[in-house]
Amino acid sequence: MPKAEAGTPKAIANKIKAKGLQKLRWYCQMCEKQCRDENGFKCHCISPSHQRQMALFANSPGKFLDSFSQEFESEFVRLLSRRFGTKRVLANQVYKEIVADRKHLHMNATKWNTLTGFVQYLGKKGICHVEETERGWFIEWIDNSPAALARREAIMKKDRQITNDEEREKKLINEQVKLANLTKAPETEPVSFFPPKLLSCIYLWTLYYFLFVFLELHWAPTS
Repeated sequence: MPKAEAGTPKAIANKIKAKGLQKLRWYCQMCEKQCRDENGFKCHCISPSHQRQMALFANSPGKFLDSFSQEFESEFVRLLSRRFGTKRVLANQVYKEIVADRKHLHMNATKWNTLTGFVQYLGKKGICHVEETERGWFIEWIDNSPAALARREAIMKKDRQITNDEEREKKLINEQVKLANLTKAPETEPVSFFPPKLLSCIYLWTLYYFLFVFLELHWAPTS
C-alpha cells in the first residue's frame, strides 16, 4: 500500500494515531518499534531488520531477558520513589503511569508475565511492602538510602533510650518501696505494768466483788 502523501487527511490521521498509545502485543521490544495493527506487526516480523534482531536474541536470550527485566525494574522503582515516595499506592496506578510513556520498556519483554508476579517479586526482594486487597495490589516503597537508614536508626535508638529510662525509673521505685518496708517501725502492743496472769486475777476478783454487791442489795433481809 503506498504511503499517504504529507498533508492529506489520511496522513494527518496516521500521525495522530502514531502519537497515541498502541496495543502492547503489537510492540517489538527488540526493534523498539510500535505497530498500529496486527497486519503492520506481521509485516514487521518478516522484515530483514527484525530478523537480524531476532538472530541476536536467539544467540543469548538470557542476556537480553535479564537486561530488559533490570531496565523495567529500575524504571518502575524510580517512578515509584520519585512520584509517590514511601506512600501506599496501588501498583496498577504506578504501572499506568509507566505505560503512558510511549518509549517505556514493555513488561512483556521481561521475565514477568503479569503485574502481580512483578509486585510479588518486589516484596520478596525487600524493595516494597506489598499487600493484596479487593482493589488490587498495594505497594509501599522501602527507602533504603543511607540517609533513611540513619534516620530509622536514630528513631530506634531514641525508642530504646525511652524504654531504658522507663525501666530504670520502675526499678528505682521498686527499690525505694523495698527500702521503705525495711525501715518501717514495727507496730508495738500497748504497754502493761502488770503481768498477764495478775491481770486475769484482778479481773476475776473485780467480777466477784460486783456480783457480791449485787446479791447483797437484792437478797439482804428487810427489817
